[in-house]
Amino acid sequence: MSLKTALTNFNSGENPELSVLDIGHEDYLAIVNPDSAFWSLCRKDKLADTLTSKKFNESLKAKLPSFNKEMDTLRYGLLPSAVYFNPTERCNLNCQYCYIPSELRKNGVHMDKDTIIKSLAVLKDYFKSVITDGRLPSIIFHGSEPMLNKDAMFAAISMFKNDFDFGIQSNATLIDDEAAKFIIENNVGLGISIDGPDAKTGDSVRKDWNGSGYFANVIKVLEKFRDYPRFNVICTVNKENMKTLKKTVKFFHDAGVKVCMLNTLRCTQESSRSLKPDEREVAKYFIEALDYSHELYKKTGRKMVVANFANILLGILAPTARKLMCDISPCGGGRSFFAVSAKGDMFPCSEFIGLEEFNGGNIFKDKISDVLDSARFKLVSQRKIEAIDHCKTCAIRHFCGSPCPAEAYTMNGGMDKRGAFCEFYEEQTRYAFRLIADGRENDFLYDEWDEGIKEVLTDKDLK
Repeated sequence: MSLKTALTNFNSGENPELSVLDIGHEDYLAIVNPDSAFWSLCRKDKLADTLTSKKFNESLKAKLPSFNKEMDTLRYGLLPSAVYFNPTERCNLNCQYCYIPSELRKNGVHMDKDTIIKSLAVLKDYFKSVITDGRLPSIIFHGSEPMLNKDAMFAAISMFKNDFDFGIQSNATLIDDEAAKFIIENNVGLGISIDGPDAKTGDSVRKDWNGSGYFANVIKVLEKFRDYPRFNVICTVNKENMKTLKKTVKFFHDAGVKVCMLNTLRCTQESSRSLKPDEREVAKYFIEALDYSHELYKKTGRKMVVANFANILLGILAPTARKLMCDISPCGGGRSFFAVSAKGDMFPCSEFIGLEEFNGGNIFKDKISDVLDSARFKLVSQRKIEAIDHCKTCAIRHFCGSPCPAEAYTMNGGMDKRGAFCEFYEEQTRYAFRLIADGRENDFLYDEWDEGIKEVLTDKDLK
């Protein structure tokens, strides 16, 4: 063994573990340290030189402790800063893929105005103890369909508008001119759901309890919020609409949407699993849609960020800059956010509403800190990818996080099981690395995403 090789061992003893990842690029591979999420792109014809570079080895060894510390802070050091708040259990739609049990959506309860206000007062006091840097905690009124309880919800927003950053996630069927005016004037974030570029696609699995669709009504909301900066649209991707993703991207872009999500459906409820698309097939259509969004950006100069993919890209480029907390292990459920049901019950995430074994307590009866520390919450907040078969040896485990724990539990049999879309996340990650290799990553990210971020291991360290 040469002296050079002896000085540059990897994957043995206390030396760093490195995996070589084929990213599907003509010229580049990725080198990944799975534990820290460190990565480097390497030309295929320089792989041996890079792996036997004494300078690369020493630089990586010196900086791995800081990489590991950053990852540990992201995984274990966060405190809650957001609540998904369900002001009602009911919904006027009966979407086939919904993760809320149908009995709750059809016959559930509303939370009255005084009870919502009481809940927000409890949350205000709690957040004073955990957010000390002047930021406002977020309250996202979530579903079922929060606009069914509009008057109570709007009254609470008016009372606490200086204490919380409010958002509403809605199916948009009940947002009239008066509601739109209130949302805009009070600077409330709004996300709406549209599942395709036309009524045939958009209404295919999004119908009311009588089987009628609402696409024509919902698209009117796009115009009401065309220039509103706190507006986004979610398309839930399933086997019925995945082939229309390019047309959907064009439809959203033409409507002036600046941020959208193309989220694969959740498979928490058995009823949704019949709509689960083939993972490789949906990845193909998803990546085609991302490529098309880039074409539209270059053609028009107007960027539309696909937020769920941007989160994967940020998970590679700057893990602590990611905006969503689904794609990390443990996920954000019970750590950076939690959910409150219309009865005041607390769950790690809205995905678990209806699964009573994850009910950690009640906001009116229990201390929030005790609920967060409860055994039921810890089932989610302490779910570690290192304990999940298949994932624990995966090179890209910290770019994915094996979401979603609710899916893993109900669909695959436990928290130690992987989520529903493993291959889909693999293909997203490879695509993200290809963008980075070609220098196109910024075209898919929020403007100024890298403000204040420093590169800690540079090309000079590889030579």
